[in-house]
Amino acid sequence: MKTPTKFKEYIWLINTIRRARRITLAEINEKWLETDMSEGVEIARSTFARHKDAIEDMFGIYIECDRKNGYQYYIGNDNVLHEDSIQNWMLSTLAVNNIVSESLSLQNRILLQPVPSEGEYLRKVIDAMRKNVRIEVDYRKYGTDKPNHLDFEPYCIKLFKQRWYVLGHFHRNATEDREESDYFGVFSFDRIVDMRLTNVKFKIHSDFNAQDFFSECYGVLVDDGTSVERIVLRAYGYERYYLRDLPVHKSQREIGQGEDFADFELYMRPTIDFSGHIMSRGNMLRVLSPQWLADEIRDMHADAAKMYEPEENGQ
Repeated sequence: MKTPTKFKEYIWLINTIRRARRITLAEINEKWLETDMSEGVEIARSTFARHKDAIEDMFGIYIECDRKNGYQYYIGNDNVLHEDSIQNWMLSTLAVNNIVSESLSLQNRILLQPVPSEGEYLRKVIDAMRKNVRIEVDYRKYGTDKPNHLDFEPYCIKLFKQRWYVLGHFHRNATEDREESDYFGVFSFDRIVDMRLTNVKFKIHSDFNAQDFFSECYGVLVDDGTSVERIVLRAYGYERYYLRDLPVHKSQREIGQGEDFADFELYMRPTIDFSGHIMSRGNMLRVLSPQWLADEIRDMHADAAKMYEPEENGQ
């Protein structure tokens, strides 16, 4: 059996068990025989056991058996399949890859968005995180041609809007001339000119949690001093359905609705990237509170409108 075929079976098995919540092997085979992958042959118990072990090794997903209730199988650590988990991302990516790879005859009718090729940097950062060593980076900010030389501890990586970012921790002990310095910085892979692993070991803070670190953020801006606030958005027309299907933030919940609108409450940091997202929705999304944010969005719209006013010379 080819490896790609095995991956398809692993993904199918995980999704089938997860959707059913609890399911017997006989019920799994009923669904299995309905697929083209089965070729009319059931999954043998020995094959099922090997698949379980492979899924645990590759994805860290445990398929448990409830022997007291009819030998029903279930995902023992379903929490790792949350929307923003690496397991869920891997499964979704592999599932899409399988579908697309089977449809090469339709390649002119399947349109994808390009993602910058940064695999080498991704590999190096993950390698540094695994070894707990600092990395040196030549980083070129927007607006400058000369890269800065940085040396930091790679704490975690994050994918946001088709761009990879690394969270770097900077620490400098106090000296007679300088105070102790301890802070974080976020750097996009596409602005990195060069990257090198060092031999300098570091120990990640025991209380650091990557999910918690970014939990109050819209994207990757975490250090601009913006505080967490209660935000209320009003979505008009089809935008209300869009927000229901794709929440802006995990804290989002619907708190009211009218004839052609719905109100949503969020608790997060309204950073400039969040304001940019609100702006991008035009007149379909309105900030009801806090008032300072509503004023800021209004002024941003006004400034944008001025760019389209005719100049005095008529050009």
